[in-house]
Amino acid sequence: MPSTAPTAPSSVLTPEGEPAVADWTLAPDSIHLNHGSFGAVPRVAQERALELRREMEANPCTWFKGQPARLAAARAGIAEHLRVRAGDLALVTNASAGASAVYNSLPFRDGVEIVVTNHGYGAVTEGARRIARRHNGLVRTAEVPLDADAALAVERVMEQVGGRTGLIVVDQITSATARRLPVEEIAAAAKELGVPVLVDGAHAPGVLASPVPDVDGFWIGNLHKFSCAPRGTAALVARGPFREHLRPLIDSWGYPHAFPDSFDHVGTQDVTPWLAASASLESIGERFGWDTFRSYAAQLAGYGADVIAQAFAALDGVPAAVEVGMPVGPLRLVRLPDGLPWPGADVGAIRTMLSGSLGFETAITQFDGVGYLRLSAHLYNTPADYEAFAERAVPELVRLARAGRARTQP
Repeated sequence: MPSTAPTAPSSVLTPEGEPAVADWTLAPDSIHLNHGSFGAVPRVAQERALELRREMEANPCTWFKGQPARLAAARAGIAEHLRVRAGDLALVTNASAGASAVYNSLPFRDGVEIVVTNHGYGAVTEGARRIARRHNGLVRTAEVPLDADAALAVERVMEQVGGRTGLIVVDQITSATARRLPVEEIAAAAKELGVPVLVDGAHAPGVLASPVPDVDGFWIGNLHKFSCAPRGTAALVARGPFREHLRPLIDSWGYPHAFPDSFDHVGTQDVTPWLAASASLESIGERFGWDTFRSYAAQLAGYGADVIAQAFAALDGVPAAVEVGMPVGPLRLVRLPDGLPWPGADVGAIRTMLSGSLGFETAITQFDGVGYLRLSAHLYNTPADYEAFAERAVPELVRLARAGRARTQP
């Protein structure tokens, strides 16, 4: 390893002096380096969701009659965490569901064009393609380089906007490439043209102190990622003149109401995760502090990326550090060696190997034909997690990369 070894931050402890992971129920035989995909729910929120589910099953009739009022109260607490008005926020199951509600609500004209970026989340981008096809339109993709600064990113997005543009869809924090995009600047430029913006902020809650930008349009964010709410909890924020069009995906008894009250009527859907979200938000805030999370996770992810990149470089001889424009908090990229994914395989095969054979839960992504290890850190992670990956997983990945390169040689 190089002599300029990165400095590890001190691991976080609970108020009782235990490792922070004690507040979670994660399996001890796995090392969890991929909080950003599915999150991890603290014990206190799991227990609160179970209590609410038992209450629901004890008297379903009473429960479901009172459910809209409970949801309105839950929205108020979540809105405080996100630093927005409760009247601007509805609850949905995930960011993709929020995007679908927007796509299906806006009055797009025939021949509409929707602008996305090459960093967009696949499901949300596919939803844009579906709605464009429905209206005999098309999707325009802004090609934003991985290392682009804010000015270049705005330029690349706005050069795709024209007279037929009905919506701009842009990620606040990108999933595959672990970077921010300048959504505020893009939204400001779009507002001058009267074009609404949909900000996919799936990873933003918890990561950003004020995650909801001031946009003339829509923002969607997952509470079950870095905010650690029970899975299936997300927020849809709508502001400006376009919010009057918003309707839930499922027609229910909320039809006489306007946004966001119309979204509080979800029939027999189990909304106990939404009602238990405050348990996670309050527990992490009180026991650790959200500023502590943001500072520690950023330092730890940076440390982990450095340690792993140095390990790859030492064994493979090729730099693995990645220059990302507008890097963000607990998310980092490390470039995989050439040959990964190997010919005929996808990134899921590498992820499965790391999990099943070596006990590491990771995210493997691709961008512009290059494979990356995406790291995402939380309070329960420690420097030893990344050191173990560098020691045990990196040599195996280098071996697989060499085998993959050999398969492509004549």
